Amino acid sequence: MSYRNDFRAVGYPLRLYSGKDALENLPAELKRHGAKRAFVVCGRTVSRKTPLVTRIRGILGTSLAGVFDEMAKESPLSAVIAARDAARAANADLLIAIGAGSVVQATRVVAILIAETRPVEELITQYPEQGPAISPKLLAPKLPIINVLTAATSAQNRAGSAVKGEGLDHRMEFFDPKTRPVAVFWDSDALLTAPPSLARDTGAAIFWRAAMNMGATNMTPLVEGDRLQALRLARSALTQLGDPADAAPRIELCAAAFLQNRDADDGGVLVEKHWVGRVVYAFAAALFNQHGHVSQGAANNALTPGVMRRLGSRDPEAMCRIARALGAWSEGDRIEDAPERGATALEQIFQSVGTPTRLSALGIPAESLSTILENSLKNFNADPKREFVRERELLRDVLQSTW
Repeated sequence: MSYRNDFRAVGYPLRLYSGKDALENLPAELKRHGAKRAFVVCGRTVSRKTPLVTRIRGILGTSLAGVFDEMAKESPLSAVIAARDAARAANADLLIAIGAGSVVQATRVVAILIAETRPVEELITQYPEQGPAISPKLLAPKLPIINVLTAATSAQNRAGSAVKGEGLDHRMEFFDPKTRPVAVFWDSDALLTAPPSLARDTGAAIFWRAAMNMGATNMTPLVEGDRLQALRLARSALTQLGDPADAAPRIELCAAAFLQNRDADDGGVLVEKHWVGRVVYAFAAALFNQHGHVSQGAANNALTPGVMRRLGSRDPEAMCRIARALGAWSEGDRIEDAPERGATALEQIFQSVGTPTRLSALGIPAESLSTILENSLKNFNADPKREFVRERELLRDVLQSTW
């Protein structure tokens, strides 16, 4: 590895509580931030099929001012606005998100909509016909946020959020550093409330990103450490999620996702710059936004082998690094063999945990591929310079090859 030594690392104030009875530290966090009217945002499953809300109510007592439990998958804007109105009515001074990616992101947007006075359309990332996407600056102070995870997610301590806008052909994207959480909880019992299938899907998404990140050809020494450990944790934990009473692999996946976020703060990038990672990220986001029954992890798994076989040759050194990290390629092997070997290795790992490796196995109609393609062309994280638009026909063929 040739290290990149010209970098900037950024740290953000955060307290992390992990393990048995971690939630008992909630009152101390409220006190730390002078909060007396905490407001919970979650989904129906968390509030009605797990003891989590009741448990948190018992821990916080009168400091819990209210609960909004109607947050749906992919965070539709209508639910986010309803949560904002409920939090305002409760005079909330701190928000607690209980759940995984959708709820965590939605709660950040709730904080934004409580504080900002401009119309929603002026707060989201803008996509001009020509030129890069633009994220408006959101300057108003935001309520502090605490995230209680029920499944591992890279959303746990980020500043960006995406919600589903009714009638739009892409997700509404928000970015505000002031919505980073002040505390994150990996409570053992909270994580065990998620069914193994959900833990597997979120774990698959974390492992996918860990594998794609190994394609970097020039990392800082801090980023390399973050990524190597994230890959080791995610690959091991993904195969140990079958025991519904064992929280250890779920906590390890939370740690892997946390390290992936830290690598971005240590000078890495959210989506590695090789074409395979970028294109899968954009296709998957468009797919699971359009088809609510498909998770991000399942979408990644179904897309990656086919995309790697078609586009891997564009970034041969990155593909060698990914295949080598998976134990499928060694120095001295033919470089042109790396995409196929990497794709095969990933297929075997995905199949071993029971996730499909082709889109046709996800229960989506082939007719939706054209819409998925068009929506994938509006993904700021994957394509900030709007390069995908110029490759529309190639990307159409690549997407069809994954069917």
